[in-house]
Amino acid sequence: MNVPFLDLKKINKAYELGLQEKLKSVIDSGWFIMGSQLLEFEKNYATFNTTNYCVGVGNGLDALILSLKVLGIGEGDEVIVPSNTYIASWLAVSYVGAKVIPVEPKLETYNINPSLIEEKITSKTKAIMPVNLYGQACELDKIMGIADKYNLFVVEDNAQAQGAYCKGKLTGSFGHINGTSFYPGKNMGALGDAGAITTNHEELAKQVKTLRNYGSQEKYYNEVKGFNSRLDELQAAFLDLKLKNLQAENNQRIAIANNYMQQLKNVGDIILPALAENCSSNYHLFVIRTEKRNELQKFLHEKGVGTVIHYPVPPHKQKAYADLNFNASDFPIANLIADTCLSLPIFPGMENEQIDYVCNTIKSYYA
Repeated sequence: MNVPFLDLKKINKAYELGLQEKLKSVIDSGWFIMGSQLLEFEKNYATFNTTNYCVGVGNGLDALILSLKVLGIGEGDEVIVPSNTYIASWLAVSYVGAKVIPVEPKLETYNINPSLIEEKITSKTKAIMPVNLYGQACELDKIMGIADKYNLFVVEDNAQAQGAYCKGKLTGSFGHINGTSFYPGKNMGALGDAGAITTNHEELAKQVKTLRNYGSQEKYYNEVKGFNSRLDELQAAFLDLKLKNLQAENNQRIAIANNYMQQLKNVGDIILPALAENCSSNYHLFVIRTEKRNELQKFLHEKGVGTVIHYPVPPHKQKAYADLNFNASDFPIANLIADTCLSLPIFPGMENEQIDYVCNTIKSYYA
């Protein structure tokens, strides 16, 4: 049996008729940028995410950059980020001219450790950027408490966790302003690059709308030096179609994750993912850890099971950040996660037989 890591063909096949109808609607309208489809999606995603405003942008990285920009964060400022995350989180801070201040995660949850944040706060600190990694909600209530204590902004990187909760409140609704991604492989994926910003603050939403459109609210009149980062009509239409099923598809992922949890408990040296108290996950990824990661991945590949390592090289080891002069050993927990983590197949429509095959193959490796 072959089990792909992610079956985008199967996921999008279920939407084929609806996607074709949306395509025809956009073509027939003759309007492809900043039109009614975008407005409708922004309204509906804001409602889903329980925020007052949503602003569609070109991609998840732009969402983070624009979020930091409208908060006035730039040269000389510091932003606290997780030491283990996809590099986009760090890049957003760098692109506005600020300095990344990495904080280690909790080994059990993979998410930034709130108890380590305060010791990294200085007079230059302006914001905390928690990343809801792998779809797991950070301890956002604690992070917001720290931010309030020190008068800091919070920008959630919610690219992987749409629909996850912390203490009954949705990720992407805690921060002062928050960025998310609809990259095709996300739980709600576009058919290309796409992103959005959520916030409860009217003025921040207004500023983002200006910045994403060349710094203009009225065509040919530019108030500030802006960007071209607009969520196009076609992707907005596709996303609005998929939004209706997001929670149902998240529930499928949760069911698959629970199946993995049951079948892989006490198998070999496998460490299963854990959630912080009163936090949930949409299981964008199901990430296990094992000291035999490379050997297990090779064995699974030979047996037809697709896996991915998220992420093999932490940001502090990337050549792009050599200028910060981190030592390779500066962040041991991030290093350990990078060296031992392995993401197993998980996607809506995954069959029980496929889950069983993955689990039985892993058991046979350890046997």
